[in-house]
Amino acid sequence: MLAAERKLKIIEYVKKNNVASVAQLSEEFNVHEATIRRDLSEIEREEGLLRRTHGGVVLAEGVHSEPSFTVRVTERVEEKQRIGKRAAELVNEGEHIILDSGTTTLQIAKHLSKRSNITVVTNDINIAAEFRDSKDIKVIVTGGILYPESFMLNGMFTNEVLKTLHVHKAFVATPAIHPKFGLTHFEEQLVSAKIGMIEAAQEVIVVADHFKIGGISLHTVAPSNRIHKLVTGIEATELQIHQFEEMGISVYTA
Repeated sequence: MLAAERKLKIIEYVKKNNVASVAQLSEEFNVHEATIRRDLSEIEREEGLLRRTHGGVVLAEGVHSEPSFTVRVTERVEEKQRIGKRAAELVNEGEHIILDSGTTTLQIAKHLSKRSNITVVTNDINIAAEFRDSKDIKVIVTGGILYPESFMLNGMFTNEVLKTLHVHKAFVATPAIHPKFGLTHFEEQLVSAKIGMIEAAQEVIVVADHFKIGGISLHTVAPSNRIHKLVTGIEATELQIHQFEEMGISVYTA
C-alpha cells in the first residue's frame, strides 16, 4: 500500500472510530509503529483533520467559526492575492460570472477590474465597488440583507435573484473544503446563497487559501463532485492536491 493511500485509510479509520492508538493502527495496516507515528505527524501537519495524543490520535475539532472580516482581510494577504490573480486568469472575455462574498474573491475582483466585456454578479458591496471605474464590465448586485461588518448581502432577496440567473462560472469562497466531504460551512444562514450560486453556474470554481483545505464544518454546501476547479496557494501540499485530483477536481496553485 502506498503511503498516500495508507494516510487516507488512517483518516477514514479514525473518523469511524473517533479515536485510535498507534498500536491499533499498526496492526490494522500491518506496518511498524514508527511508520504510523510518521504518518500521523504528516496528517496532522498537512491536513489538520487529526490531533495526536499520547500514544494515539483523535479527530480534530471541526470548523465552527472564522475570524471577523476585519481580521480575515489582513490574514494570508499575499497568498490570497496570488489566488485572486490566478483565478482571474480563468475568466474569458464575454463570460458571465458570479463572485461570492469573501476576502479571496475580493482579490479576484481587483484583478478583473481592468478587463472588459464581462458580467459580474455578486452579493458583496466591497466587490461591486472594485468595478466602479470599469466602464466595460457590467455589475449585477443581488440585493438582500446587508451584513454591515463585511458588506455582504444575504437572505431571501439574494436567493431569489440567484434563482433567475445562468452564468458560465461561479467563484465560491468557503471556510472549509475537504476532498471527500466537499464544501461545508458553519453558518446555516449563509449556505442557501452559496448553493444558489453553484446551481446557477455551468462551472464551479472554489477559491481557498491552503488553511481552509481539509476543513469540515457542520452544514454541507456542495459535494466534491459538484466542484470543477480549486484555486489555492502553493502552500498546499502534494498530498492535499492529489486527494482533490483523485475526486476529479482540477487544482490550480498560485
